[in-house]
Amino acid sequence: MAGRAVELLRAVGGSCACPAHSNWYGRSNQLIRLPASTAACKQHSADSKEYAFEMACSSVRYGEGVTGEVGMDFANLRTKRVLVLTDRNLARLPPLKVALGSLHSSKVEHTVYEDVSIEPTNESYEDVIELVRCKPFDGFLAVGGGSVMDTAKVANLFSCCPDNQLLDFVNQPIGRGLPVTTPLKPLICVPTTAGTGSETTGVSIFDHKPLRAKTGIAHRSLRPLLGLIDPLHTLHMPKNVAAFSGFDVLCHALESYTALPYKERQPRPLNPINRPAYQGSNPISDVWARSALSMIQRFFKRAVLDAGDLEARSAMHLASASAGIGFGNAGVHLPHGMSYAISGLARSFSSEGYSPSKSLVPHGLSVVISAPAVFQFTAAACPERHLEAAMLLGADTSRAKLADAGRVLADTLRGYMHELGVADGLRALGYGEGDIPALVQSTLPQHRVTKLSPQSFSEEQLSQLFRSSMTVY
Repeated sequence: MAGRAVELLRAVGGSCACPAHSNWYGRSNQLIRLPASTAACKQHSADSKEYAFEMACSSVRYGEGVTGEVGMDFANLRTKRVLVLTDRNLARLPPLKVALGSLHSSKVEHTVYEDVSIEPTNESYEDVIELVRCKPFDGFLAVGGGSVMDTAKVANLFSCCPDNQLLDFVNQPIGRGLPVTTPLKPLICVPTTAGTGSETTGVSIFDHKPLRAKTGIAHRSLRPLLGLIDPLHTLHMPKNVAAFSGFDVLCHALESYTALPYKERQPRPLNPINRPAYQGSNPISDVWARSALSMIQRFFKRAVLDAGDLEARSAMHLASASAGIGFGNAGVHLPHGMSYAISGLARSFSSEGYSPSKSLVPHGLSVVISAPAVFQFTAAACPERHLEAAMLLGADTSRAKLADAGRVLADTLRGYMHELGVADGLRALGYGEGDIPALVQSTLPQHRVTKLSPQSFSEEQLSQLFRSSMTVY
């Protein structure tokens, strides 16, 4: 079916293959041409800018012990067979035990899959895709961090679209970027880290080994039905996991707040099904981003430095969800785009609190390591927002000029990084000047996020951002 879809795409696509003009839609992910009004076609061009934004997020339920309700949730949904996804570290910890106990109590039949890879790859995704193609499930439960939740989204997608291939839905230009048009099954997420916000978004990220870079699938249909935010689970996070996942929250909020404004994004989609999940900064996402930044200023350092500080870790759990709602609709930009290359090209780095079995630059670390250089660069595009972000993070901006915005925000970030023990730049993670060309080439295809940078950039400027990130302090 996937092969036939590509044939149709080539045969019917005409002279313009961009999503705004090709208008593909079909109930089983076959490509069908939708009629478009002549007037709309005349008004639309490659230079047409966006005029609308769309807010979408999962329902969330917050409270200490709320995981114990998940069995009743699936029973209320009349699900018969649930696939529970987790990783080997969590398989022996209380969050999974509580979730499974709830399923047992509500007599919900389930299968546990604990082979989720931390920092998933195309290969680990293919493993779970093969599982759901072979066995029928009518519900999915993710208990874990972003890797587990993102893997569960892919399992749900291919349970409903078994004839498609992984790259069919992966973002262009790496994949085909087909829209998800088949209704998916209920997915409930129980996040155990305060970082990714994946319980609120329709995004699933993985390391595509053939390119040694991260990419993903982004579509509103992937959003979980419900996120159960249980702050008790955050007490099990090691210090470095709390730090790096917290820096992910920080960058989600900063990047969504400083992203290209949604009205500046182009081309405008002719059909709303092609409006991307990441749309640019907008008034509603701004509210969630500012809220997250304020919570980070009050609670982030406490949450890392005292594992037993339930108030601080609970607040960071909420900050993660708030930032997730914001960036899940506004998007992220250069720090995340660059991080995908940093993670994909990792050679020998490992960090305490993470599995030592493979070289791994934790996601939040790979994002924040370039953030000071990036925000010093992007401040010229929207200095007011960069200064406000620094103020929300605790900087004294009362005498700062707009021309100082980039320096002030960069110094504020360095302060957080130094106090929480972040390594001194890319060089400390095992990279050198000779790696810059490969890092740049792995970043350039990340159009989904890099095109949301408020400041346009050249290949040489991107090289300079990596060069400036070799050391941070």
